[in-house]
Amino acid sequence: MRFARIFRHAVPSERVFRFRRAQRPGPASLRESCFPTGFLKNFYKARDMTLNDFRFRQVHLDFHTSPLIPDVGGKFDKREFQEALKIAHVDSITLFSKCHHGYSYHPTKVNRMHPTLSFDLLGAQLEACGEIGVRAPVYLSAGFDEKDAVTHRDWLYREFGTEGQDFSKPGFHLLCYNTPYLDKLLAEIAEVMERYHPCGIFLDISAERTCCCDRCTAGMKELGLDPRNYEDVKKYGRLTYRHYAEAVEKLVRSYSKTATIFHNAGHIARGRRDLVRYDTHLELESLPTGGWGYDHFPMSAAYARTLHKDFLGMTGKFHKTWGEFGGFKHPNALKYEAALSIANGAGCSIGSQCHPSGKLNRSTAALIGAAYAFIEPKEPWCRGYENVADVAVLSAEACGVEAEQAKSSDTGANRILLESHMLYNFIDQAEDFGKYRLILCPDRICVTPALRAKLERYLQSGGKLLLSGRSGLDADGKFALDAGVAFAGENEFSPTYLVPDKIRMTNGVTEYLMRARSWRFRNLDAEILASGQNPYFNRTREHFCSHQHAPNDPRTQYPTVAVKGSVAYIGWDVFSGYARYGDLQYKELVRGVIGRLMGGDGFSAKAEVPDRAVVTLTRKENREVLHLLFAHTTIRGADTEVIEDVVPLYNVKCSVKCGGAARVYTVPDQKDLPFAYRDGYAAFTVPEVRIHSMVCIETSAG
Repeated sequence: MRFARIFRHAVPSERVFRFRRAQRPGPASLRESCFPTGFLKNFYKARDMTLNDFRFRQVHLDFHTSPLIPDVGGKFDKREFQEALKIAHVDSITLFSKCHHGYSYHPTKVNRMHPTLSFDLLGAQLEACGEIGVRAPVYLSAGFDEKDAVTHRDWLYREFGTEGQDFSKPGFHLLCYNTPYLDKLLAEIAEVMERYHPCGIFLDISAERTCCCDRCTAGMKELGLDPRNYEDVKKYGRLTYRHYAEAVEKLVRSYSKTATIFHNAGHIARGRRDLVRYDTHLELESLPTGGWGYDHFPMSAAYARTLHKDFLGMTGKFHKTWGEFGGFKHPNALKYEAALSIANGAGCSIGSQCHPSGKLNRSTAALIGAAYAFIEPKEPWCRGYENVADVAVLSAEACGVEAEQAKSSDTGANRILLESHMLYNFIDQAEDFGKYRLILCPDRICVTPALRAKLERYLQSGGKLLLSGRSGLDADGKFALDAGVAFAGENEFSPTYLVPDKIRMTNGVTEYLMRARSWRFRNLDAEILASGQNPYFNRTREHFCSHQHAPNDPRTQYPTVAVKGSVAYIGWDVFSGYARYGDLQYKELVRGVIGRLMGGDGFSAKAEVPDRAVVTLTRKENREVLHLLFAHTTIRGADTEVIEDVVPLYNVKCSVKCGGAARVYTVPDQKDLPFAYRDGYAAFTVPEVRIHSMVCIETSAG
């Protein structure tokens, strides 16, 4: 049997519909109220949503409901539901067809309706949204179906190197797409498309995996792959996911040419354009208080922007994260998070959770409404605008660097650029390098022949390149590009010390502790910007000094930072070092080297703001829009970063590089600001930044 035959049901056949369960019919009055004659079908056909109908104020309404909870949907009221959406200023809401528990929230022939639901809750919600013009894509859990996981153990996902999943603790269990579960899932999607004609499908817990269940093991053997070899298992997992995604796409398109499709894995993998091709748009799950932190979304957005798809930032109303009933953020936090989305070129989605009764919480609606009322009048200056980037980070994740190293290198680069208020994108090797003035390769970017050729063309056209650690080396451990130095291997001493000979540091020219991994090189013909020193000895049982490490030995000085023409090299894993340790000297070292490379070629925007502020610049036709954001964050509990108080910034001096300026004004109130145009920059002062301020620079009379 060939691999393709395993996935032969791109569109469900009649045999799939044997997955039937008896349904509670519910009172006739309720059924009729949910389906006024032909309403849903006619409404959505009349208002067939296009792929370009992108909304900025969305809600993801979680509804994972145990079968043990009684009277599900019993307090749903259409008018109250609509009123809550209006209070929340919502223009799109993702509604549930099937949850992680595996139950449908509507009558079904292919699944089982929630046992305590007596009417078509999804249909009633869709009708309510349709009447007030709120877009409503439909959610199905694609990776979890707990009732099926319990009854069909042969459908379970089995992680490589394990004996299977643990059922001794509460929680959901993954299912494998290389089983009859895929047939059932496709039938569930088909039923939703046929019955409701939704404007979009949201499939959750959908990702490539390394499954070694019996069916996957047999499939690998048929293809000559070794189920004991992790790389072969990964390869088969990619094939499995591809066939799943293609089957979903074929199925949805058989019903609608315009319905949106998104497969949520919780992370948009940098460098995996082959995965995002199956998504019509992107939803970047990034709950700051749920473990992601406030610096995570800007990094995700910085890559998503390069993929030329509409995307949104998905945060949550919760104090922490998903599944939290009764948890609330301060309204100022959600205002900031919504503003952070639009400042980074995204729409916003706020995760919420509906009570099993079907009644939306009024306090939640008011909380979300405060955030969305804050950004709603700003949308005309966001729609169709593109973010400006001077610097690009060639992502370590996108270049196949080992996961933990890639995460720390990319995170450190993101934090340095974000805190330095530089305009940047994260890119993969498919990106057009010529868009950027400088490319940064953090710590571990191995230069293949193809990448070498692309970087050489980039440098010849005037680009600048910053390398660190082992970045820039070829497979033989030699510099693939002319950096004016010869790589000499890892420094045997740790930690080491930085002496910034030609780089300005806040604390002057002295010896700075560098706990990041250190690398040595021989200078050939480069200019040396900084030196290093070793400690007297590494800390061992026989050799130790004081509480941590030995002091610097001045006798050991050697070159550590070099520049030749348009290429600079830093002999430390400076970006992963900053992610791990956060010492000021890492950031100042990188900023100093970037400044040296850029010379008089100024950045597109400048603003005198604190390091925790965020600065972005967007552009459309004859308009530049500067975004300034600032929020005071503090740690509550063990590790939760929260925002409560508004700390305004006053009289913020800014400048934006442009070809001339005819008018400068604040958004959305359109109050003119005095400005001066000199040396290619429009210079002005923003009187106040209260969470988020926008300033539009019109570069012609228009």
